[in-house]
Amino acid sequence: MMELAESIGRALQTKGWFLSTAESCTGGGVAQAITEIAGSSEWFDCGFVTYSNVSKTELLDIPEALIAQHGSVSEEIAAAMAEGALANSSADITVSTTGIAGPGGAVPGKPVGTVCFGWSVSHHSGHETHTERLVFHGDRHAVREQTVLHALQGLLRLLKTD
Repeated sequence: MMELAESIGRALQTKGWFLSTAESCTGGGVAQAITEIAGSSEWFDCGFVTYSNVSKTELLDIPEALIAQHGSVSEEIAAAMAEGALANSSADITVSTTGIAGPGGAVPGKPVGTVCFGWSVSHHSGHETHTERLVFHGDRHAVREQTVLHALQGLLRLLKTD
């Protein structure tokens, strides 16, 4: 994971961009992986850990109605989290995670291990957001670890194509 975070850092530095994170199920794990890298203050702006729905609304400007309509574990909320992090920071690119790490919390259609991701990139003409929904297997620790890894991989993929 260190190599991945270092690659992200190099790509951000090359572009002169800053990164922010908006995390729920990972509880700051993505930001932690990024800030393990010495010098990350040159390309990491901030991280939002919005575990509750109230914090998603208050810190990331996500309408309560959107959460009520789709549930906090949804691609719609992952997109809104990534976009909210972009709007409420100095970042040029953001990543968000929201999911059910377990062992409880499963609901119909959303088993334990369900995680939704959002990646948002600022452009001169606005922003572009990508989302993804995956189901990871394993215990709580394994789900969270796989989520952090996938979030970082998605960032690097976006940085290389943008």
